[in-house]
Amino acid sequence: MISQDQALTLLKAGLASSTADQTELVLIGEDLSLTRVAESQIHQNMYRSDTNVYVRAIKDKRVGITSTGDLNVEAVKRAVKDACDIGLLMPVDEQFVSLPSSQPVDKISTYFKNTAENSPQQRADAVKKIIDKCSKADLQAAGAFRNSTETVAVLNSLGVEQFNVSTKAELSMTITGNRDNAGWSIGYDRNIKNIDVDALAATAIDKAQRSVDPVVFESGQYVVILEPAAVGQLLLFLAFMGFGGKTLFEKRSFMSGKIGEKICGDNMTITEDPFNPQMLGVPFDYEGVPRRRVQLIEKGIAKGGVYNSYYARLAGVESTGHALPPNNSFGPYPKHMIMDAGTTTLAEMVKSTAKGVYITHFWYVNYLNPMKTMVTGTTRDGTFLIENGIVTKPIKNMRISQSILEAFSNVDMISSERKLYPQYSVVMLIPALKVNNFTLETTEG
Repeated sequence: MISQDQALTLLKAGLASSTADQTELVLIGEDLSLTRVAESQIHQNMYRSDTNVYVRAIKDKRVGITSTGDLNVEAVKRAVKDACDIGLLMPVDEQFVSLPSSQPVDKISTYFKNTAENSPQQRADAVKKIIDKCSKADLQAAGAFRNSTETVAVLNSLGVEQFNVSTKAELSMTITGNRDNAGWSIGYDRNIKNIDVDALAATAIDKAQRSVDPVVFESGQYVVILEPAAVGQLLLFLAFMGFGGKTLFEKRSFMSGKIGEKICGDNMTITEDPFNPQMLGVPFDYEGVPRRRVQLIEKGIAKGGVYNSYYARLAGVESTGHALPPNNSFGPYPKHMIMDAGTTTLAEMVKSTAKGVYITHFWYVNYLNPMKTMVTGTTRDGTFLIENGIVTKPIKNMRISQSILEAFSNVDMISSERKLYPQYSVVMLIPALKVNNFTLETTEG
């Protein structure tokens, strides 16, 4: 792992060599340790250290971007020169104004030594616990246990100078049997000691044991109870489809022209909050701009999106500190979303349901109609029928064809307990939901 002095000295040398009007260098490093499991055996144990420097050079409103994985000073200077040369070949971007200038950043402790130093033996010991529990239940385990340390440094010619080191750990598992049965669970935290291996294994094993010989269930609109992971998967796609400044500016967002209007149920409040103590987000973005807490939806009303410096200027607002690395084309999006908790429990949700479907999580969610927030996908690893307030038999996985905003307009109950759910470098703090009129289709011919 590169140190703060090494990173900033390297970037400063590159910056000093630039001939552009404005220059930005971003160093992104990851030290990843990973143990994979299949058929109740560890089949891969690896460590990877990867660090890249990205350069953005602007001259006469022409923007050149390049990167290098060579951390030699001369290699970084070559990357800066290449970015300057590439910029000369690019069209003029009349909408570009400036890179951001330096701003003070609140300090957040995102590094945990025990996570960074978690060893292959410690991961293997955790995996053995899971495998032993599965063996006693005549089940097999698959999954991954990873811990990583991530380094980010940002430097630009307008005085921005930021550095941060953070850790994170994630354990996911799918437990299967030989009767079309499966169960799943996931745990995430920056501090690995907060990942409860025994509890996660018990959850996945219980789902697998209860989902033996699932039956086909007819298509229709149902009351569904969504565990936090299922809710998080829907929220993530909602964010991709409309909470980012680029989609809002280009009027490709479902919130375009609807800020201040009601777009979902009164009981839905969604906030981007990197400062939440369970989140512990990196306090600045990949432009070195301080991250901000942003109200996205408040009591069903569309409030706003997140921005980097480029789209903030186009929209006439301030950056919220949500820039992605310089080589991305997607634009800013939220990475630390929180859904407000309710006042009930999962057990109470089930007890209140005369007929419905209990869903653990979704698989292969994808877009159907972004402006209508329509997505498709299938249920996975623990889908059950609810009858007269009791979870009864397992049912075969079903396909969804559902508007997320419609689902969030039909939320009847929200759990008081929330869980962290990670996906695609986004972390969410999410409750379970009871949703009315949710569309499910059989996958059987």
